[in-house]
Amino acid sequence: MTSKENTKKLLLCHFEAYPRLQIRDIFKFIYQSSFGCEHMISDVSRASEMIRSEYDGISAERADMTTPLDGDFSRVDLSLLDYGIKAETFGKLFYMSSKCKTVGLPKLQQMLEAADELILCGKLPFSHSEFTSAVNEWAAQGYPAVHHSDAFREAYKPAYRVLSKKYVPYLPLFAKLDMMLEAGPVRLAIEGGSAVGKTTLSRALEEIYGCSVFHMDDFFLRPEQRTPERFAEPGGNVDRERFLSEVLLPLSKGEDMITYRPFDCSVFDLGSAVTIRPGKLCVIEGAYSMHPELEGFYDVSVFIDLPAKERRSRILKRNPDMADRFFNEWMPMEDRYFREMNVKERCTFTIEL
Repeated sequence: MTSKENTKKLLLCHFEAYPRLQIRDIFKFIYQSSFGCEHMISDVSRASEMIRSEYDGISAERADMTTPLDGDFSRVDLSLLDYGIKAETFGKLFYMSSKCKTVGLPKLQQMLEAADELILCGKLPFSHSEFTSAVNEWAAQGYPAVHHSDAFREAYKPAYRVLSKKYVPYLPLFAKLDMMLEAGPVRLAIEGGSAVGKTTLSRALEEIYGCSVFHMDDFFLRPEQRTPERFAEPGGNVDRERFLSEVLLPLSKGEDMITYRPFDCSVFDLGSAVTIRPGKLCVIEGAYSMHPELEGFYDVSVFIDLPAKERRSRILKRNPDMADRFFNEWMPMEDRYFREMNVKERCTFTIEL
């Protein structure tokens, strides 16, 4: 499917969901698809307060929690707060989304062409001359952000924020974390194969919650541990014993500081010691974090799944010099561990990307 065909499909789906939309609402859909969050946000606290206030005023029953736009953004309904996510978390996600890269004017103009073609063939119920006149007026103004039409607001009572699509699959996880953190400290394991986005998620969690992050990559096997017997074990490609003694056990005892020496690939030995003060949320990121010997130390876990073809594409782009080792050595070890230890099935959440 070409980009324009996909645009037409999404516009028709949007019209089917909201048959009382007007040309202005088509423009809003196109603008948000092209530019994401139309308002720059400088104050996260203020954004969160506005979300909470608007949510308190919601009266209409909500249908769809998320509405995909044509690009890297989605509309996310404020009724998401019904499921446990906090207004503060929603506000931070909105702020983070406003900083994401957008496709901009070329996308906007392409989408206008697609809408024009749908109108010409009678698939959208607008006069072509009226649409053309509205487009020309919008263009003369420099394509500013627009509000929903009065008809749309009256019929559908829109109450949403535009978020980056990269955060949308994790909204149930964020809601779960918000509820668990109300009760006390939480330890989260992020599992999945190479290049699925584990580090990306951990960075987002750092920005949202100010959490402490521990990386399994810091616990590669030392030279003396790299034996045929060790590599024959499912999940043997990491020093889980050292991770248990230096990170998980101190965390479970509530120690104020966690100190360990991360493995340094440049010298193939342990590097200088690092000290991390545990936050209320502690994130353990990396393959092998859900090994059965470690699993009992977590309160919640997530498995990120991505098709093998996409994983390979990301690795070729990110680590071309090491791609052969990923494909022929490390990824087969990970996949065997996932399969033989039922890792995906044992995680609290599975996120299919």
